[in-house]
Amino acid sequence: MTKGHAFVLGASGQVGRAAVRALVADGWEVTAASRGGRRDERWPDEVRSVRLDRTEEGALAAGIGDGCDVLVDIVAYDGAHGRQLTGLADRIGSAVVVSSGAVYEDEQGRSFDTQDRPDGFPAYPVPIPEEWRTVAPGDGTYSTRKIALERELLAAGDALPTTLLRAGAIHGPYSPGPRELWFVKRALDGRPVRLLAYGGASRFHPVHVDNLAELVRLAAANPGSRVLNGGDPEAPTVAEIGAAIDAVMEVESETVLIEGAPEGTVGSTPWTAEHSVVYGMKAAERELGYRPVVSYAASLPETVEWLTGHLADREWREAFPGLAKYGVDLFDYAAEDAWLKSSRG
Repeated sequence: MTKGHAFVLGASGQVGRAAVRALVADGWEVTAASRGGRRDERWPDEVRSVRLDRTEEGALAAGIGDGCDVLVDIVAYDGAHGRQLTGLADRIGSAVVVSSGAVYEDEQGRSFDTQDRPDGFPAYPVPIPEEWRTVAPGDGTYSTRKIALERELLAAGDALPTTLLRAGAIHGPYSPGPRELWFVKRALDGRPVRLLAYGGASRFHPVHVDNLAELVRLAAANPGSRVLNGGDPEAPTVAEIGAAIDAVMEVESETVLIEGAPEGTVGSTPWTAEHSVVYGMKAAERELGYRPVVSYAASLPETVEWLTGHLADREWREAFPGLAKYGVDLFDYAAEDAWLKSSRG
């Protein structure tokens, strides 16, 4: 006997793949929907895979059909998506929707949206509780769109009980923009040194896809209207992340610590921030009985293996066009060498 029908929107992506596996293992009948309709090789045969583009008029309603017991939305982005879901509330028992930890702002009104301004990166409490203040909803940025999404869904109340998961820095296989690439490629290139700004002490709380999938599984089985953070059991510093990746790849690298801010790209990494970003997980533990299924360090071998294979015989920009579009050279070794030469005389 199944727990019911779970409809997963965005199933072929990094988080969706893991969420489908977790739900099937927990006894759900799962429909995996995505624009490409791709299947994961680790999904069991009973997973129903369908092509669905939510931007097409009536496509989501047709995909859900007579309804589902829980809708898991990995790719919801803004208020319009929230209204799309609430408009189908009569056919959805409950929802689990992935939001973002980027929605918080500090006491000075600074957030991820303002980190490039002269007044600097936001200074959040450590850890950040779900009750902490957030940016205002709007259409201007990723953060404001995510809050608009949250507000629409929470306003539905009992009509559509929704668990919103404010995810940290998502990591694991199949990432379109893996932060670990910064260290992995340096090891593959035989790069003997890496430079880390802010003394290598930056912490940007990661969450592995399997831990996020566990939160999805628990929330699906325990419907309610709530907001929960999503983070790993630890928030390692960027220096600790580098050391852990080196250990997996069996290399030794010299770490040069820059006490201040990055100088251009020198010293900057995908985790670099002046102040730590750490998400509190007490609410998930209390409300869902959540316990993480994997630590950051324990998850790395699989991630490194996937990354290494994905980079095989390809330049990193070709392998990860989503990162390349930002126009930043993540591996400007010439600039690093020039900085080292200047600093060491």
